[in-house]
Amino acid sequence: MKHLTAEEVQQKLKSGEALNLIDVREEDEVAQGKIPGVVHIPLGMIQSRMGELDKDKEYILVCRSGGRSTFAGNFLESQGFKVTNMDGGMLTWTGEVE
Repeated sequence: MKHLTAEEVQQKLKSGEALNLIDVREEDEVAQGKIPGVVHIPLGMIQSRMGELDKDKEYILVCRSGGRSTFAGNFLESQGFKVTNMDGGMLTWTGEVE
């Protein structure tokens, strides 16, 4: 699995790159703020909702600190998806939130 820092993800968004971001945090965590445009799929629902994902696209996974997104990424990668983990998660995010 690939890895990016929060700063690298921010730079990609600032440069206008279209990213497929998935936030695997719980509902109450996402309600406190999320990266604009992120798709929310709680970790516990990744397996049941992976049919919504496209194996031809690359996904960047986000959680609070990087642990749950790593877990989700390892699972999705084992299912044939292309994934990147945002290391440090939302704890290291300094960009815009909604």
